[in-house]
Amino acid sequence: MWYNKCMNTLTKDFTKGDIARPLIRFSLPLIFGNLLQQLYNVADTLIVGRTIGKTALVAVGSSFTLMILLTSIILGLCMGTSVVFSNFYGAGNYKLLRHSVFNSFAFIMSVSLVVNFASFLLVEVFIKLLQIPPEAADDTRDYLNVILFGMIFVAIYNFVVAILRSIGNTVVPLIFLAISTILNIILDLLFILKFGMGVKGAAWATVTAQMTSCVGISIYYFVASKQFIPRGDELHFDKDILKLVFENSVLTSIQQSVMNFGILMVQGLVNSFGVYVAAAFAAVTKIDGFFYMPSQEFGNAFSIFAAQNYGAKDMSRVRESLKKALMISAVFCMTASVFVWVFARNLMMFFVEGEQEIIRIGVSYLRIEGAFYIGIGFLFILYGLYRGILKPQMSIVLTVLSLGLRVALAYIMSSFMGVEGIWYSIPIGWAVADAVGLGYFVKIRNRI
Repeated sequence: MWYNKCMNTLTKDFTKGDIARPLIRFSLPLIFGNLLQQLYNVADTLIVGRTIGKTALVAVGSSFTLMILLTSIILGLCMGTSVVFSNFYGAGNYKLLRHSVFNSFAFIMSVSLVVNFASFLLVEVFIKLLQIPPEAADDTRDYLNVILFGMIFVAIYNFVVAILRSIGNTVVPLIFLAISTILNIILDLLFILKFGMGVKGAAWATVTAQMTSCVGISIYYFVASKQFIPRGDELHFDKDILKLVFENSVLTSIQQSVMNFGILMVQGLVNSFGVYVAAAFAAVTKIDGFFYMPSQEFGNAFSIFAAQNYGAKDMSRVRESLKKALMISAVFCMTASVFVWVFARNLMMFFVEGEQEIIRIGVSYLRIEGAFYIGIGFLFILYGLYRGILKPQMSIVLTVLSLGLRVALAYIMSSFMGVEGIWYSIPIGWAVADAVGLGYFVKIRNRI
């Protein structure tokens, strides 16, 4: 059948052969997908910032930080289960893979619905927690009351993506993400510029695109991935499978949530400095997304690579792939840092026109934080490593260390350095977590 040929082409076994080139090829669709997502975020920010104004920019930027926190719960669950799927795939046990798909889906959808319902009830709490400037509160409320409708579509989409990535298929998720991104930008322009819907238009554009990609990738999975669809006696709950899924998915979700909760706390501190600083931060986080977030996807790709080899019980290959992944990440991140340092002002002017104070604040951030992208690049590799070898608790330790130190230093240093103290706290947190993560692996590498 055509779908069998399709799956044979798109699935990948990473347990043998070369390391560097397959890892890069596997990661490229993830990185391109990340860049497409950032392209949408930039387009959204650009359209809102230039057509509605700075209060709308604050609303969308702050809401984006909050949505990252909420969706990180779902994304973490899906990332954790993808490691379980990859281990079974690497071991060649498709029956257990399908069985874990059923148990994981039931668990993740239940959690997603609870998170979604609770989020609607806590909109006012979120606005206070984020210390949204009063003039931007109404726009933030309007945006959140719409954007939260898309969370269930995000959950289903990312669950299917987790299955496909675990078997080495990163091309199809990229295709559906590209469709979603293009549709999102078109609807942004239509709803905001043509229909004058304001920030609600930006939110409805996002929700519509999310629903479209969710439906599309689900149809693909049921048509072209039939050997990985649960059937017969695999359609029941199994306490051992649920325990394995729970341990890996929940710990990964906690790690992702802690990371983004720390960012949320920093967002609140940033907003307390006023609308100009908040607007600058909304712009620079989108710039950051283009230049260091691709390294996150490379870390996610490495996680699948490590998980398949760990499932095949080949730790020497895991160790070798770690060395090569760190080298690749270092080259990419240092290149990104140089570019951001040189073109910081141009990048800010792309987002903000005529607001010199916002541009000045943004340039300061980019030239302090952006010089040290190698720190976060290494940290993403370490997160992927510990997920892949079924030690997600270590990812939590590194996240708490990195973000906890970052938040503490941000509050302390900003008290006597001003807003630049927040910027300096970021690379310090990365560096400390990197040292601990690498040191721990050196300690345990011959015992796993």
